[in-house]
Amino acid sequence: MAELMTTEQTDHDAPNQEALLLSEAASLLSRSLDPDTNIPAVLRLLSQLVGLNRGRVVLPDDSDDCCLRIRYAYGLRPEERARGTYRLGEGITGRVMQSAGPCIVQDVDSDADYLFRAVDRPTLPDETVCFIAVPIMLDGTAMGVLGCHRLRNRPRPFEADIHLLRILAAMIGQTLRIQALIRQHTAWLEDRNQSLRSALQRHGGQHGVLGESPMLREALDEAIQIAGSDATVMLLGESGTGKEKFARLIHTHSGRHEKPFICINCAAIPAQLLEAELFGHERGAFTGAVRGRAGKVEMAQGGTLFLDEIGDLGLELQAKLLRLLQERTVQRVGGDRDIPVDIRVITATHQDLQVAVNEGRFRLDLFYRLNVIPLRLPALRERTGDVVLLARHFLDRFNHQHTRNLNIGAGVLNRLQSYPWPGNIRQLENVLERAVLTARGHAISAEEIEHILHEESLIAERGKPAPPDEALSPAPLPGPTASAAMAGRPYQRVSETDVDRVMAALRQCRGNKTEAARLLGMSPRQLYYRLDKLGLRTPNQGNWSD
Repeated sequence: MAELMTTEQTDHDAPNQEALLLSEAASLLSRSLDPDTNIPAVLRLLSQLVGLNRGRVVLPDDSDDCCLRIRYAYGLRPEERARGTYRLGEGITGRVMQSAGPCIVQDVDSDADYLFRAVDRPTLPDETVCFIAVPIMLDGTAMGVLGCHRLRNRPRPFEADIHLLRILAAMIGQTLRIQALIRQHTAWLEDRNQSLRSALQRHGGQHGVLGESPMLREALDEAIQIAGSDATVMLLGESGTGKEKFARLIHTHSGRHEKPFICINCAAIPAQLLEAELFGHERGAFTGAVRGRAGKVEMAQGGTLFLDEIGDLGLELQAKLLRLLQERTVQRVGGDRDIPVDIRVITATHQDLQVAVNEGRFRLDLFYRLNVIPLRLPALRERTGDVVLLARHFLDRFNHQHTRNLNIGAGVLNRLQSYPWPGNIRQLENVLERAVLTARGHAISAEEIEHILHEESLIAERGKPAPPDEALSPAPLPGPTASAAMAGRPYQRVSETDVDRVMAALRQCRGNKTEAARLLGMSPRQLYYRLDKLGLRTPNQGNWSD
């Protein structure tokens, strides 16, 4: 191959050519992290701008560190690149890699160590051809070799070529290092995702019952064991333990898996609408019923009906549900005909229904009908080790969802495992999403998680806010006697001991009294009343916002 640059072209105004080369090389390497594209482009510039031709980057073979191969090149044919293999210490390239020092061959025809391994002599110009090689260094160790040809009969000194090649070798080395880190991180993410997928398949499959703790495994085994029958199942457990996922799991492993799975939350629908939602209605049954409509029970025909929060069902609807379970028929609202249904019923509740029965809020006969197979789901704090698995799962999901690339910092997983999680998996999910959205660095720090968990604890401690019709009466502040005070009287007397708590809430909310009132579990008007009584609404606090 003929030399691409003549001596006059490359040696004229050499400093400007070198500056242009380095500027263009830096631009190429910064625009793309793909070495297959940007390294050959830099070698092309090396040939076209300063006459250092047939540039090649030689790196250790992936399967044998003692074997070196031409990985990137410009001006070499594919077969020449394929021939360019060297053992460590073999030829000029192998010697530079072994010694980590540069080498200049003044005449390739007269140096016995120059092997003509990649490029045959007839391919080179008839003039005296030199070969220059410099190590690509990283952390004091040679990780590869950058080599090229040049014509000896040029006024440009070899020291200038060595200096230029060393700069380019350093730039290429950093590109290769970044690419290696990306590959390493990608492989780590793929391994972790595969572990999560495997755990998901082992413990709940596509419905996301994720975990490996003994208590969860026991619940999963029992759920799969009972799935094959048509017996009514009652899922027991705290809110946020994944009752709907377990219900779907039971349906999937049952003989009804090809039929519908219909879910309805009895606590989420107003009582006056729930009957029509469950049992459907006929045309004209009530205002707005312009046509008949099947309810959830009929929609579940042949499949599974999941009634979540069954403890919130009113007594009248309990009687109709009991009739459904006994007779396997349903009557639409406003109708008088019995519609036969073939369904399996799964219910769920976080309440103690036996207490509800004793208090007259739940029918005993219905309780027995529903409680054929009770299945208790463990709380997250009882599932040893699952917090870590779930946290990583949620981190991956929210990284993808919110276009982030965060890791988990030191100490975060230990803190997450030590938290009691009153809101269970749903609360952990919310905490991880909030952490992904608010993290300031490349990793979620222990301090950021601590701040989020502290706010979660305050929310749990303060309980439900005072009802709107009690806004004129100051609500009790959170504390050991708060619930007793609320039970005994509608308000608690203002005390000087309240100052610290009120001021702490205001500081946490940066002076926003509406937010501080919410944090303290009271209305803004109640907080203003307390501030007046404690003498805290003074002019120097005029920067507090509403």
